Amino acid sequence: MLPIERQLWLGTAMWGWTVDAAEAFSMLDAWYEAGFRQIDTATNYPINGIAADFRKAESILIQWIRAHQVDDLRVWVKVGSLTNERSPDHNLSEGFILLALEYYRQHFADNLYVLGVHWDNRSNPKEIEATIRALQTVRASGLQVGLSGIRYPEIWAQVNSTYGLSWLIQLKHNLIGSDLARYAPLANEATFVAYGLNAGGLKLDPKAYGAHSSWRVRTGQLDEPHLMREIRKFVTQWNADHPRAHITAFSQLGLCFALHHPRLSGAIIGPSNVQQLRATIQQVRTIMTHDHFAALFVALAQLANNGR
Repeated sequence: MLPIERQLWLGTAMWGWTVDAAEAFSMLDAWYEAGFRQIDTATNYPINGIAADFRKAESILIQWIRAHQVDDLRVWVKVGSLTNERSPDHNLSEGFILLALEYYRQHFADNLYVLGVHWDNRSNPKEIEATIRALQTVRASGLQVGLSGIRYPEIWAQVNSTYGLSWLIQLKHNLIGSDLARYAPLANEATFVAYGLNAGGLKLDPKAYGAHSSWRVRTGQLDEPHLMREIRKFVTQWNADHPRAHITAFSQLGLCFALHHPRLSGAIIGPSNVQQLRATIQQVRTIMTHDHFAALFVALAQLANNGR
């Protein structure tokens, strides 16, 4: 099993939106000091619908790197989206991918680790092949290649059979829903990393949602998924039966459900502040070093399967 520091990625999706630059800097300081190096970002973060904020998250990260003169991060950059307004508009042409490679080589230097596709709704094999050719060049340059938000994994798998690339794939995986089955056509050549562990910011305490909570900001919804009722009942019973392994936050369930899954190699976390970041790191260390959390994963998998 990979060490904990290699299983976690620090997500930047809310940087420049609900997380300002100063707080992001504090989190990066704490992340780096704790021995973690893996960062996930994308050109269209934050996806807040404000055109002026396009690429703001990556800009914050670049500023921190330059201020601290580090060269040992493992940054995963996702490219292709042309706006941060929740639009499907994208450019995944061979030329665009190669321009992105040059741009991020310049701005992230040795910190660049993965260059990947972000959101692809295409079904045309020839267009997908052009993207894969570009990613073959990315791989030949020494970088890993990644995928995220792929609508037709089966077409990617068919086209890639000629090229034989191995992928790092980000996929949504939580108690409410998982894309693992959808990505099955790529499973033989992929390493999977989970995101969306908290299902958009769900909370065990229904009174804990504030006006600026992630669930309401990102989804615009007030009503929770129906499975939350069963999850709360499960947690109450679990805590009664396991006094040494109490669950106090939905985030613990999400982390356990991802990090103990045999098909996943890691997870992306998205804390809102440095206190949450430190708490999450401690949660992960506990979850990965105490046997009762392996049993919790089995129980959660059954709960999720029954509730979907």
